[in-house]
Amino acid sequence: MAASGGAARRGECACILEPLSLPESPGGVAAVESSPYVPCIFCKECYLLAEQNQLLKHMIIEHKLVIADVKLVADFRRYILYWKKRFAEQPITDFCSVIRTNSEAPLEEQDNYFLLCDVLPEDRLLREQLQQKRLREILEQQQRERYDISFHSMCMFCDQEFTGNRSVLLNHMAREHSFNIGLPDNIVNCYEFLAVLQEKLNNLQCLYCEKVFRDKNTLKDHMRKKQHRRINAKNKEYDKFYIINYLEFGKSWEEVQSEDDRELLDNLEEDWSDWEEHPVCAVCLFCEQQADTTEKLYLHMQKSHGFDFPKIKSEHGLNFYQQVKLVNFIRREIHHCRCYNCQEKFQSKGGLISHMEETKHITFLPARSTWDQPQYYFPTYENDTLLCTLSDSEDLITEDQSEDIPVVSEDISNLKALKQSSVLNQLLYEDNKSQEKL
Repeated sequence: MAASGGAARRGECACILEPLSLPESPGGVAAVESSPYVPCIFCKECYLLAEQNQLLKHMIIEHKLVIADVKLVADFRRYILYWKKRFAEQPITDFCSVIRTNSEAPLEEQDNYFLLCDVLPEDRLLREQLQQKRLREILEQQQRERYDISFHSMCMFCDQEFTGNRSVLLNHMAREHSFNIGLPDNIVNCYEFLAVLQEKLNNLQCLYCEKVFRDKNTLKDHMRKKQHRRINAKNKEYDKFYIINYLEFGKSWEEVQSEDDRELLDNLEEDWSDWEEHPVCAVCLFCEQQADTTEKLYLHMQKSHGFDFPKIKSEHGLNFYQQVKLVNFIRREIHHCRCYNCQEKFQSKGGLISHMEETKHITFLPARSTWDQPQYYFPTYENDTLLCTLSDSEDLITEDQSEDIPVVSEDISNLKALKQSSVLNQLLYEDNKSQEKL
């Protein structure tokens, strides 16, 4: 227990606590900001801020003081220094409820414990003020990080180096590695957050289930296969890195989120008649042009690039799944700056499109076996809206086309002969014969 080292620290604590006599601040701003120690409210014992639980234990055992809901105190050191000053001015019974234990035992065996909680208006006001001060500090820190262009760090998964703004790295990990810790604007103390996560990975610990593995490759395979490329939301260690945990006094992000969900459910019966759906834009296969309807997009590809998608779809009789594979195939080839007919590679997308338009390679498809492959069921781009607008080729069958399909009727003029020569009858005869043998 830290009490044994109290004597060694008393000289240092005395210097730190000396400004407590100043009237404008209990403990003095300089003392509060610079000291890593927190004093006992009643005696000269001091503990490191990280040893908060040891200090609480000391005050319960030695001084019979219980502080309620300590986890809701935004600044533990300032809170303790404030009450140290107040308890020196007035008796403890003016502030605390008295809890008597062993009330049926003899008087000498009874103990009185003192409860300090936010039922006392002064305590609640203090907690709220500390919460507001902490919130201002956190928002100022977040603002500095948001516009900081001197950020420098490496990706935890591919060792790629990033400089500039923190959002570049966070967006990279979300996009390239499916590791999303939240929007950059919702995060504070980003350097410290990334350091905590990196340390866990260095210790071969999964960030989600927090199991430890024998080597780095095993950890990578586990996080990929189990889809554990995310953090454990129930780990309170991460709470201090999210703005939402500082917004409301005495509430965690889970409580705030549940309130939002309840409010949403309460408003389900509201009038949505004024809702206007924004059109979803699809992107051209060969350039960055977007259109809010497939008709406009097809017209653009035909006029600007000479690629007539409806005609190709009709001529090749493409069903829905074949259209999906074709779109994904073209997207992938264009992404790799490679002509999908002659397989020639280019340095830029512009050079590729110019080549394909000049050689007319853009107007016709390669052999079906090239693109009609299962691998092209998977989209090249996750947000490819064009895939959602494709329609089955059966929709294009007209009434005239359906009339051209020949229908041959069965000749039933000689029904008796037909029954005798029927394939089904022959099968039944052979089946009966085999059963007789058995």
